[in-house]
Amino acid sequence: MTTLLWFRADLRLADNPALVYAAARGEAVAPVFILDGEDKQAWAPGGASRWWLHGSLAALDRDLRELGAPGLILRRGRAEAVLAELVAETKATAVVWNRRYEPSAVARDARIKARLRADGLEVRSFNANLLCEPTAFANQQGKPYQVFTPFWKGLRATVSPPEALLAPARLTTPSATPASDPLDSWELRPTKPDWAGGLDAAWTPGEAGAQARLEAFLDEALLAYRERRNLPGEAGTSRLSPHLHFGEIGPWQVWRAATAAAVAQTGDPFPAGVETFLSEIGWREFSAHLLFHFPTLPEAPLRPDYARFPWRSDRKALAAWRKGLTGYPIVDAGMRELWTTGWMHNRVRMITASFLIKHLLLDWREGEAWFWDTLVDADLASNAASWQWVAGSGADAAPYFRIFNPIVQGERFDPDGAYVRRWIPELVALPDSALHAPWKATALELASAGVRLGLDYPLPIVYHPAARARALEALAAMKTDEP
Repeated sequence: MTTLLWFRADLRLADNPALVYAAARGEAVAPVFILDGEDKQAWAPGGASRWWLHGSLAALDRDLRELGAPGLILRRGRAEAVLAELVAETKATAVVWNRRYEPSAVARDARIKARLRADGLEVRSFNANLLCEPTAFANQQGKPYQVFTPFWKGLRATVSPPEALLAPARLTTPSATPASDPLDSWELRPTKPDWAGGLDAAWTPGEAGAQARLEAFLDEALLAYRERRNLPGEAGTSRLSPHLHFGEIGPWQVWRAATAAAVAQTGDPFPAGVETFLSEIGWREFSAHLLFHFPTLPEAPLRPDYARFPWRSDRKALAAWRKGLTGYPIVDAGMRELWTTGWMHNRVRMITASFLIKHLLLDWREGEAWFWDTLVDADLASNAASWQWVAGSGADAAPYFRIFNPIVQGERFDPDGAYVRRWIPELVALPDSALHAPWKATALELASAGVRLGLDYPLPIVYHPAARARALEALAAMKTDEP
């Protein structure tokens, strides 16, 4: 008698309701992860996500072995077919998992659940990765929220932290362990060329890595989060996003830990820094809510009128943006940080996205696709919702006429140039006064810094005043075309 435990985006032992339920059934537990071939049909994991998945699966396998299990069973193929094979191999009586909320996963899981139940198995699914179900509450008209502030207020009024679930001390394992693919055979990590050295240096995938990062943030940055979160040159953010995406830590675990740390440090569970930090967890939740209710969010503008927007096609400009060679240091620093580490500071994500969309007039879906491939925290809901927010075509969107000036943004949020100098070493010797607009530097300043514009560092591929005017003209043209 065996319970199949299907791991997905919940690669942890603590606070894992499916794992706790499987262990409590009193049967042997067969833990499995399936590299689902159906994912190739839409939004297959990008290169950085695959790199992270390898490390996370290896860590989970080690953690399961410490519970007495023979390890994580790895299989590749269509989940429905693989689960049917494992049910037959293990003589399973139940299959349990934690829910995913992407449109393709919702449809697939409903189909699998119906088939397994028709075959006489017990099937249970749980929420492990959101603060609440996307259907838990609605706005006053009974419709999904499309504005963050009332959504967040509604969520805070609807839910409260559930009791934490401890990982089981031991797992009973099947008498015969099903065969497993070797993890290396999945080739999730690059070989030649190996572009992942920066990722190796920056991250520790797995539940232990998630807990270590959380503890460091609570000790060093939590209370000052409101003031420091927009400064990319400082370690003012949690960097928990990839751990949350892969379910190595759950949002309620973060919530409970943050409020407990605040009480210990101030006596108040919700000082300003904690409120601001938890609202960022709320944005993650809001994005999942949007994708669940508006499943075309990654492909089509939520506001239909933006389907008429006159996007440009400029492969040369797109390549310069991807490589961090636009001539705007704050933009280029962000794109180089992304390529090297698989992550980018959130303020800089907004700046780089605004530059692509409004300075270059390139379709937001070009940026969405690049981030999807290069971010270790590439999350379908958050990625799509964020790009549409910047484009002005999504829910709770920044108006299209809000066009970030990359020079002003750099001077305001990287005033001492720590961020730019880290990622653009060719500009390290420029004075602060010229760092965010090198083309405005004097000849003497450039010579003293050893910078030859156009050779060592590019001139701007577009100038802000002209780009801003062109973007506003495009918006006006879209509105003129309204039926």
